[in-house]
Amino acid sequence: MSTRIDRSALVMHTAQQMYDLVNDIESYPQFMQGCQQAHVISRTDSEVVGELTLGAAGLNYSFTTRNSLIPGEEMRMQLVEGPFRHFGAAWHFKALSPEACKVSLEMDFDFAGGILGAALEKLFNHSANTLVDALVNRANEVYGVQQGT
Repeated sequence: MSTRIDRSALVMHTAQQMYDLVNDIESYPQFMQGCQQAHVISRTDSEVVGELTLGAAGLNYSFTTRNSLIPGEEMRMQLVEGPFRHFGAAWHFKALSPEACKVSLEMDFDFAGGILGAALEKLFNHSANTLVDALVNRANEVYGVQQGT
């Protein structure tokens, strides 16, 4: 059965700033819960292919995505390789004012079956559900906490 996650946050940072944090894949282990390694395989202006290794409680797995980029606005991820039956996700960054934006994450995934698949799904579901909050905390760390006017 497929799992769908929809999360969003209103933040006092620009859409470009938030996009830049999501596009900085190599920094994910610094703020993304369970992310042990992250590296970029290839990068162009419109696409990045990256691999993440997630893990907890002695259970580790890696997956690779191809991310289509619209700078400052959107990142769409498609599975290249990994333990999923299917995986798709998209980050959206919508400017609300010159200094604020709405950040949204939509994710749909399903792991391969069996006991291992069920364990991976539980681990990934927790990481995915906390990702928007982790990104907001990272933005406040990197850019400072901004007060609304």
